[in-house]
Amino acid sequence: MTEVASNSAPASPAADTPAAEGHDHAPSFLALTVGSVGVVYGDIGTSPLYAFREAITAAAGTGPITRDIVLGVLSLIVWSLIIVVTMKYILILLRADNNGEGGTLSLTALVFRALGRRTPFVLIMGIIGAAMFYGSSFITPALSVMSAVEGLRIAAPQLQPFVLPITVVILVALFAVQSQGTGRVSVFFGPVTCLWFLTLAVMGIFNVASDLTVFAAFNPYYAVSFVIANGKIGIITLGAVFLVLTGCEALYADLGHFGRKPIQAAWFCLVLPALLINYFGQGALILTNPGAIDDPFYRMVPDYLLIPLVIVATLATVIASQAVITGAYSLTQQAIQLGLLPRFEIRHTSATHYGQIYMPRVNTTLLVGVLLLVLLFRSSSNLAHAYVFAVSMATLVAGPLGFIVIWKLWGWRFWSTVALMAPFIFVDLVFMVATSVKLLEGAWVPVLFGGVTMLIMFTWMRGSRILGQKTRRTEIPLDKLVKSLEKRPPHFVPGTAVFLTSDPDFAPTALLHNLKHNKVLHEHNVILTVKTTDTPRVPEEDRVTISQSSPKFSRVTLRYGYMETPNIPKALAIARKLGWTFDIMSTSFFLSRRAIKPAAQSGMPLWQDRLFIGLAKSSSDASDFFQIPTGRVVEIGTQVTV
Repeated sequence: MTEVASNSAPASPAADTPAAEGHDHAPSFLALTVGSVGVVYGDIGTSPLYAFREAITAAAGTGPITRDIVLGVLSLIVWSLIIVVTMKYILILLRADNNGEGGTLSLTALVFRALGRRTPFVLIMGIIGAAMFYGSSFITPALSVMSAVEGLRIAAPQLQPFVLPITVVILVALFAVQSQGTGRVSVFFGPVTCLWFLTLAVMGIFNVASDLTVFAAFNPYYAVSFVIANGKIGIITLGAVFLVLTGCEALYADLGHFGRKPIQAAWFCLVLPALLINYFGQGALILTNPGAIDDPFYRMVPDYLLIPLVIVATLATVIASQAVITGAYSLTQQAIQLGLLPRFEIRHTSATHYGQIYMPRVNTTLLVGVLLLVLLFRSSSNLAHAYVFAVSMATLVAGPLGFIVIWKLWGWRFWSTVALMAPFIFVDLVFMVATSVKLLEGAWVPVLFGGVTMLIMFTWMRGSRILGQKTRRTEIPLDKLVKSLEKRPPHFVPGTAVFLTSDPDFAPTALLHNLKHNKVLHEHNVILTVKTTDTPRVPEEDRVTISQSSPKFSRVTLRYGYMETPNIPKALAIARKLGWTFDIMSTSFFLSRRAIKPAAQSGMPLWQDRLFIGLAKSSSDASDFFQIPTGRVVEIGTQVTV
């Protein structure tokens, strides 16, 4: 019952401050900056646990570790962080905000606005980006937590058999507490993650002193010459280096929570320096002690600090996982509002903090997928191979979409836009090719998850379109019905009847069946349409639009942003300001409950018909989704084929 409507509101060039719904006072800049460290940078901040180890192992192969190899890997890491994260995301894409919100689907909606219409190419790109985010969401908690717990094998080798069980227990506990909301613990996210980055920096400083020549890696010559000189090994290494970038999409996705400037300040003042000095420290350690290649991160500290480091690392990885889980909730909510997925149950876990939601079905799916991955791959090294390709696909999608926004919405000249974005798209393509070599080593798993998500989204959109077309053939134009009822009025009963429909120009099925079977009409009849705009939120003054079709009929349109959860009774109460007296106790909401059957001749294959029917059956009840009191709902069943 929702559809996307274009919105003519101009896009702001940057999100300098976040939305502060539910707060009496906006948080301070320092508080936003610290908070962004905990949520935005949790994933990329835990990459030092495994990224350098995997990259240097791939570069060395079975041979000795030379200075050229170390400097080549470090240079690739440095310039990947500078080009992809700093230049592409921090300096450019953070400015491409959709009324303060970021992320793949926000960027997609922004492109729709720039083009003035929905196009198949942009829609497919947005779906691919969202699907690959889902695919990587299964890997992140498993990889991050396991890589932290594996420090126990260095601190106490006799605990090696317990690494897997401890990882499973932590993950189960993490997902189990999701229903309680993150409000109570999120206040610790920022400070704990700040402690983590300071720990990374201190570890790097103490180790880099042993070989200051590692700073030569700032010279991009070492990166380029290493890839060229090593051929296939260079490409494989480049794919492993991409691990340092995992989580960069969170920079954009969490834009609305903190704003552009706090995220940028956190990156330049703390996150980037801490990451670089830690990677340099690991490089210096390998040059002085090649035997530390088995786990250079944990080998950076004395034995007596290993247990405290494992504890801090585990806390950091749990926070990183939490950010990905809540990101999956938000992305699913956006996908539902944009018509890409059926309705899922959404529970709001905070009365004061907008956007804190819990989705039981998504949570269960993620938990099952994460545990399967942990039990299947059994080590962080194996999981790292499975991680990179899906993330590289997600980052690649942002390039072309950002190109369209800069060209069409910001008004740049075409060739100026090409000069700006082409290098980033080229780098993303190189990383995608480099990470594709890991497809047979496990990278197919998140791609499979993402592919299933894409199939579900395309099936839901296609089936909904076919169903709408078939339903339209049996519907009657509303104006024609109103004129007919004026000539031959039925029996009228007191009260107001609200009929939900996606197309206000046609009489809703529930209205026709009510007339056919009950042969009555209410004194006041409202044809209600809920529209989802291409902006994250809609101001309350723009929420309700009322037009009178006749003394007995009126059309009401409710507009919601794709980040909002519709609440029809609350929105209708706003209509009082427009002159309509709304009383929930004298209002009945009529909904159509469709029993969908596969048709002999359909626009989809039979297997896709059945998939769509299964998705439709799993969809949450409309009264729950639109938050209509069940005692005021009348459902009328119909049978349709698709």
